[in-house]
Amino acid sequence: MKFVDEVSIKVKAGDGGDGAVAWRREKFIPRGGPAGGDGGDGGDVVLVVDPQLATLLDYRYVREHKAKSGGHGMGSDMNGPNGPPLELRVPPGTVVKDAATGEVIADLGEPGTRFVVAKAGKGGLGNMNFATSTNQAPRFAEKGTKGEEKDLVLELKLLADVGIVGFPNAGKSTLISRISRARPKIADYPFTTLVPNLGVVGWRERSFVVADIPGLIEGAHAGAGLGHQFLRHVERCRVLVHLVDGAPPEEGRTPKTDLDAIDAELELYSKELAAKPQIIAVNKVDVPEAKAAAKKLTTALARRKKPPKVLAISAVTGEGIPELLDAVAREVFRTTAKEREPGAGRKLGKRRSAT
Repeated sequence: MKFVDEVSIKVKAGDGGDGAVAWRREKFIPRGGPAGGDGGDGGDVVLVVDPQLATLLDYRYVREHKAKSGGHGMGSDMNGPNGPPLELRVPPGTVVKDAATGEVIADLGEPGTRFVVAKAGKGGLGNMNFATSTNQAPRFAEKGTKGEEKDLVLELKLLADVGIVGFPNAGKSTLISRISRARPKIADYPFTTLVPNLGVVGWRERSFVVADIPGLIEGAHAGAGLGHQFLRHVERCRVLVHLVDGAPPEEGRTPKTDLDAIDAELELYSKELAAKPQIIAVNKVDVPEAKAAAKKLTTALARRKKPPKVLAISAVTGEGIPELLDAVAREVFRTTAKEREPGAGRKLGKRRSAT
């Protein structure tokens, strides 16, 4: 299935039906009076969170969605039928924005959530409602109101507990295939991974969700490489695993320079994102020079006021993977418990505009 995480759509709620001008005409009732029924209400446009969906592909090619209008009122005091609501199913983690202003209208995370994104028009009253002692035969009725019409942008931000970030070919896809049942494409060229991959990791009778984010490079916050197209997917993660290549293929690159470059991109994209708990994993320690690089990085980071945890792993051989999972799981469940405390709230990172 093709992964689509941003679409623009147009929605139109149903219009309300017009009220009727009609008269009661029955045998032996010479002055039957007004009998025009009310118009029916239109149908709302409702977004419904469907946990079975993982992409916005359905809206890539069908951009306009219109709910049915309410029926017009009829004679014999009969009201027009209401228009049924139009339900548009979206995956968990969908953010709804106004296309013109960029304002966030709704953030839909919980499965089963229903959100009325465009309200329907109300049906008009028939002439039977306007009869009074001084106007017993009103010859007018009320028009139905128009339904709301909106241009929207739907953005998908994956719901994962852990986001794996790092340069292309750092071994992120290999790692997620090792610790979960996810089977992403793995190759030895940059940008092998073109879409985020999700995997469920089992840990001591508990589990958490890990997202493998496509490789980041310098300038990602401004759209370089795959850029901020995928940075949004780590905004909701509780913990970041920063995977650095212990044996960088390019001259002049080291685990420290790679780490600093990606951390700078996270900071430029969102301060909240950069402040998330981070575990650093130096990959490819099955290669001799990578082990030495891991020790060197640990020593360099030890000078920081709050040195991050550095683990040496090999996604290929499995070395250091159990220790990594223990560290990640402890941080995930600690953060989860903290968020559940009374008054605690989760904030989404606010992306800065590129300059």
